[in-house]
Amino acid sequence: FFFKILSYSMSDADYQRRWQPGVETDARDGGAPSDTTEEQIATEEACQRCIDEICDPELRREAASLLTREHRTYCASGLWRLSAGYASLDASRPWLCYWIVHSLSILGTRIDAAAADAVINFIGRCRDPDCGGFCGGPYPGQMAHLAPTYAAVNTLVTIGTPAAFELIKGAKLGSFLRAMRREDGAFTMHHDGEVDVRGAYCAIAVATLSGEVEATGPWEDTANWILGCQTYEGGVGATPGEEAHGGYTFCGLAALSLLGAAHRLRLPPLVRWLVGRQMAHAGGFQGRTNKLVDSCYSFWQGGAFPLVQSLLQSRGELAPGGAIYNAPALLDYLIVCAQVAQGGLRDKPGKGRDYYHTCYALSGLAVAASASELPGVPEGWVNGVRLINPIFNVVN
Repeated sequence: FFFKILSYSMSDADYQRRWQPGVETDARDGGAPSDTTEEQIATEEACQRCIDEICDPELRREAASLLTREHRTYCASGLWRLSAGYASLDASRPWLCYWIVHSLSILGTRIDAAAADAVINFIGRCRDPDCGGFCGGPYPGQMAHLAPTYAAVNTLVTIGTPAAFELIKGAKLGSFLRAMRREDGAFTMHHDGEVDVRGAYCAIAVATLSGEVEATGPWEDTANWILGCQTYEGGVGATPGEEAHGGYTFCGLAALSLLGAAHRLRLPPLVRWLVGRQMAHAGGFQGRTNKLVDSCYSFWQGGAFPLVQSLLQSRGELAPGGAIYNAPALLDYLIVCAQVAQGGLRDKPGKGRDYYHTCYALSGLAVAASASELPGVPEGWVNGVRLINPIFNVVN
């Protein structure tokens, strides 16, 4: 079925309040332009052109709309055929399945039986029958890896058929996760692979969804290792001592939430760092300090806020229903600056659409839609996109 395409109009007051060109760059430039400030100015100007198209009295459209039908068409086409540019993702094919199937699910579309069977059969070909887990492409030829294992499990959970669940049960996930575990509690992404907080998150999420938590634990060392990745800024880095980053911060926070240990994070600097990543001009999020806005961080940063807000509420430091980020401004960025008229979403104006940014922009939109009781979030958003469980990033 099709939801009604959502729309809302931005008032002139909203326009003046939310879009103030140069606010960030003027403060950072200090009369000494750099590549960073020049790229920031160029990005602001590109966003401003998108806003002018909406808000100029002579150019103004009736409303800024979520192009639901176009996004569905774009995503559905990717299940069967991809452009040559996606050849570079040959080792990430379960991710492509997840990005597309999850995007359609957020938009209220369940793929038909034929497509579901095709996806399940393909993911089954990516299973490593010896080591367990899933590979980045058909086996043999690829190696089992925690990231595509997470993507495969999330895809199968989203499809939700008996055949999908049987594939999860038969993937030897417990033995694979135990093999990836190190003595210090961290996880390698694959045999002899890199170690970072993504591995811990993927392992804990997969173990939880597949019922392998007890078989893979104990998890105390893992929680301690993740806590050691929190930086002086407040965010979480890839490993202890590295720069705070939005993706790693989400992974660390979500993993600790699953382990019941998120309260052990230094919460005040974490909140300060997360809030500081929302851009004053664009309304979207950057991934790191002094970086540009990028729609994928609508989820990697935005998805952390429900988890942090829950912690604050449990401490009595935030009223029920309260929020610590600007959800309406994030919606503005996603709808006005990140959408492509032909369907799909992009990093920022001037970039092309792709399935990765479509998935995580829609995921961030679903998180923002759950804040529909807040002033400035249009009524009906919560009914127009399906809400997600932000810890796993699957539809409720």
